[in-house]
Amino acid sequence: MYDYIVIGAGSAGCVLANRLSVDPACRVLLLEAGPRDTNPFIHMPAGLARLVNNRRINWNLDTEPEPALGGRRLWWPRGKVLGGSSSINAMCYVRGVPADYDGWEAAGATGWGWEQVLPWFVQGERNSRGASALHGDAGPLSVSDLRHHNPLSAAFIAAAQQAGHAHNPDFNGHQQLGVGLYQVTQREGARCSSADAYLRPARHRRNLTVLTGAHAVALSFDGTTATGVHYRRGGQHLHARAGTEVILSAGAIHSPHLLMLSGIGEADTLRCHGITPRVDLPGVGRNLQDHLDICTVVHTGPGVSYDRSSELRIAIDYFLRGHRGAGTSNLAEAGGFVRSSLATDARADVQFHFVPAMLDNHGRHRLPGDGYTLHACPLHPRSRGRVRLRDADARSAPRIHANYLGDTGGHDLKMMLECARLARTILAQPAFDRWRGTPVFPSHSNLDDTALEAFIRAKAETLYHPVGTCAMGQHAQAVVDPTLRVHGTRRLRVVDASVMPTLISGNTNAPTMMIAERAAHWIRTAAAG
Repeated sequence: MYDYIVIGAGSAGCVLANRLSVDPACRVLLLEAGPRDTNPFIHMPAGLARLVNNRRINWNLDTEPEPALGGRRLWWPRGKVLGGSSSINAMCYVRGVPADYDGWEAAGATGWGWEQVLPWFVQGERNSRGASALHGDAGPLSVSDLRHHNPLSAAFIAAAQQAGHAHNPDFNGHQQLGVGLYQVTQREGARCSSADAYLRPARHRRNLTVLTGAHAVALSFDGTTATGVHYRRGGQHLHARAGTEVILSAGAIHSPHLLMLSGIGEADTLRCHGITPRVDLPGVGRNLQDHLDICTVVHTGPGVSYDRSSELRIAIDYFLRGHRGAGTSNLAEAGGFVRSSLATDARADVQFHFVPAMLDNHGRHRLPGDGYTLHACPLHPRSRGRVRLRDADARSAPRIHANYLGDTGGHDLKMMLECARLARTILAQPAFDRWRGTPVFPSHSNLDDTALEAFIRAKAETLYHPVGTCAMGQHAQAVVDPTLRVHGTRRLRVVDASVMPTLISGNTNAPTMMIAERAAHWIRTAAAG
């Protein structure tokens, strides 16, 4: 018996485990399907390139065939390890902009406007630049400037300025628009995942139990009151009981999956899989949103990119010389936010990530030679997808229908074309003249719109930002209320990226931890009252 059971030790779950176990009288169980985060390449930032094919710490998901992308199944990596996706991501610390959160509140997520969420970002942050009205310097999550960046990243920033985009040293400051180097979730040159920031300082607490290799298979209920969780661990089927609350923090794919396996979802669909409906919530698994990304790849001369860097030299500099050199790079070192000609409000609608190496198929396919890659993605897609059950077996991966470019009117495709054009314009600037070789993807520089569209449909990939499948609100498709309680149930919450009503303008890791900070405060306040 525990007071709280948190399912999923990812970006949100580690925050909850820390904040809820502060009270020594409160017993907390944290379940994680994956292993401990002992792999050294998790902690060396540039080691993320070595984690791509590591299935032990990655759910290694695939979408269903995507109709608008030539029927391709897109690979969706999601963290399956302490720290979740914050242990395998590129560490870019981005909050979004005030209008993102004010939009949530206007759509029914009461209390989630910018003025309400900003203090929780600040509380969680330990920024190496110090405290300010917009930044914290005493929180658990270390946010730092990069210790090392490649000359090609500097060339990108210069080229973007030549293309008319302003330089911005802080994407989380008073203005997001512009280009520059990302601040990253690192501490003294090492990755600072949610497990490093929140879980590790709390592991000594006797009232916190952390179980790895524990795969949740169903929630248990007394009527519509959550009472615990069934899980598999070490070949055994086990059950843990929660006296106060069960909290789902399994992410935008696995949180709705576990709800549906437990009888919470669209009733008719559940019956089709032989699952008795407990709560008819048709929004579970719906409203799936993600940032679709297109990469422009160009060859360069030898000796500057990371493509053929000496791994031995990188390891020596990192492990033996105090976290120095290219091993501290997050690879996506530079980037920025711009407004395209299609922008409908004052927010940036395109984001860039620049990588001083050639990437194909998420880095799983190594290309010969040397080069650089510019990612570009539309920030506010209108397409909506869905997570569905494959069957009633918790061991089966859910079916992911991302529905990329599936919006009525074709706005998302127009935005992808705009992204590709903007990227090509930047890479054509004089700042790249000394570095520019032959084009790789696309293989020709003089493509018309028809050829560019074909390139997008053949090569676009996820930028790893799925959200929305347990959206908060009070409307018919909402899954949780603004305090993240699951509609129609008691003692059950969802706390992760799945509750976001819409994508924010940027990377989703920092907002997910902010959501967990707020939720932990509410949960502790409710228990105290």
